[in-house]
Amino acid sequence: MASQASLLLQKQLKDLCKNPVEGFSAGLVDENNIFEWSVKIIGPPDTLYEGGFFSAIMTFPQNYPIYPPTMRFTSEIWHPNVYTDGLVCISILNPPGEDPSGYELAGERWMPVHTVESIVLSIISMLSSPNDESPANLEAAIEWRDQRDEFKKKIRRCIRKSQEML
Repeated sequence: MASQASLLLQKQLKDLCKNPVEGFSAGLVDENNIFEWSVKIIGPPDTLYEGGFFSAIMTFPQNYPIYPPTMRFTSEIWHPNVYTDGLVCISILNPPGEDPSGYELAGERWMPVHTVESIVLSIISMLSSPNDESPANLEAAIEWRDQRDEFKKKIRRCIRKSQEML
């Protein structure tokens, strides 16, 4: 299974190198490990994150694409759907099948048709439209809903920090 995952990841990396997607770049953290990718996301235009350059690590399981990767921001980011340790929490990164808590439909969760491109584009979309009904970061969700000025201030600080890291 790991060799199939490795071949698929090599193909996806090659495709992204040949046909870059606007808004992010991806490559290997270590040339000897196809299962760990470095991802750079440019804050989407016309969003609160515009101007930011956010780094993340995407880690793939040996049984990819049957099971999803994890994605963790290594840049500081303030968002209702990102845990304080940087781990991204969105439906398509949850294991396939029925949601034990009944919150998500099976079709919203991981499916093997997803690619690195579709995952990162979903995360870019998440930056544009936070889901405060199922937050990973409760404090950020409350600020998003009730204290928007404070929320924006924390994001501006994250953007400044991300620019300083360039």
